[in-house]
Amino acid sequence: MAETKMNVQLLAHTQLSDKFYQSLLHETSDVFHFDDYEATDGQAVALSAIRTCYSANKPSEIVSKEGAKYFGNSASDGGPGTDADRLFRQIVASKHTSTLEHLTFTFAIEGVSRALLAQLTRHRAGFSFSVQSQRYVRMGSGDRLGGFDYVVPEKVASCTKDVVTSQFSADVEMGEILPATTYFERAMSAIQTAYDELREAGVPAEDCRAVLPQAAATNLVMTVNLRALLDFYAKRRRGNGAQAEIAELAEALRRAVTEVEPWTAQFFDGIS
Repeated sequence: MAETKMNVQLLAHTQLSDKFYQSLLHETSDVFHFDDYEATDGQAVALSAIRTCYSANKPSEIVSKEGAKYFGNSASDGGPGTDADRLFRQIVASKHTSTLEHLTFTFAIEGVSRALLAQLTRHRAGFSFSVQSQRYVRMGSGDRLGGFDYVVPEKVASCTKDVVTSQFSADVEMGEILPATTYFERAMSAIQTAYDELREAGVPAEDCRAVLPQAAATNLVMTVNLRALLDFYAKRRRGNGAQAEIAELAEALRRAVTEVEPWTAQFFDGIS
């Protein structure tokens, strides 16, 4: 059992199929060379989805026939980037963001609390979750995990006032004065002991988990589309009343997405 920290990694994101990518390099070489433009796979997918709604061209033809116009010219609205960036801004401004649902991102999210998980799974549309099970993964001190890990909330870690304890457990005297973090850690240790003793008594892990705290750490794989992620970020970003842990997650997701699809930064940055 130990305190743990959040770790977020991007496992996968929208990529062009090899067959389609090769068509942009060879079959339409007299019209459009995809590699000659600083366009990402995500932008090609977004352009295909958006222009399908308005273009006479087929979805499979849009990048090859319209890519030079959108990726090869500066934004006609005077804003930054290419005319594709201008188109993406127009789509977001007009709320036609269903076209951004075709871009997906899959994350490994590790060392977050069950409290965060409860908040995160309130975001349902556009999200998929696969979560480490407390029913099947045993959390005992003698099990492979060596006990449950836990997350210390920011406000507990930064608390400068001591806590006057009550009869918290048999080995803690009434009125003992402790730093908040020590009191928190003692609570985690007492819960681990209760879990272990229940397991030793023959109670199955699926029922022992009932004593585990909201601070208990968990791991999950999450897939989300770009539209849903932008909505999540608007609600959970720093400075918008979100709890610190989920605000940290929102920033980590933003960083991971903008690293592989830099053009999306304007939409995260523009959220107020």
